[in-house]
Amino acid sequence: MEYPEIVRLAYSAREKSYSPYSGFAVGACVLAEDGKYYTGTNIENAAYGDTVCAERTAIFCAVKEGNRKISKLAIVGGKAGEECKDFCFPCGSCRQVISEFASEDFQLILPGPDGELKEFTLAEILPHHFGEDSLK
Repeated sequence: MEYPEIVRLAYSAREKSYSPYSGFAVGACVLAEDGKYYTGTNIENAAYGDTVCAERTAIFCAVKEGNRKISKLAIVGGKAGEECKDFCFPCGSCRQVISEFASEDFQLILPGPDGELKEFTLAEILPHHFGEDSLK
């Protein structure tokens, strides 16, 4: 199957994963509203709390470049050195960060087995999220 560019870039980022402790390699790619792609990979640390997920790495790269809204995010993950065998959903912390920077029409794109692609909205992955309006 020919994947969209965002998925291809997520797979490419996954190859750079630093995951010596879990052996679970993740790659992510965001599409910012200005049309630029930003990739990230999970980066583990022996002090597990200092580990950062691929999704947040990609989002933070976009934000660092001045992009405050992301319209799409693709995530791929699985045992390092192996084909991805299942859909790789973002953790709770990543879902919260996604909610901070997601555009109104945000789409989460997850490739899975046999070339299947699943797409989700922010409301589907994080209903009742804590955001700017929660602070009023």
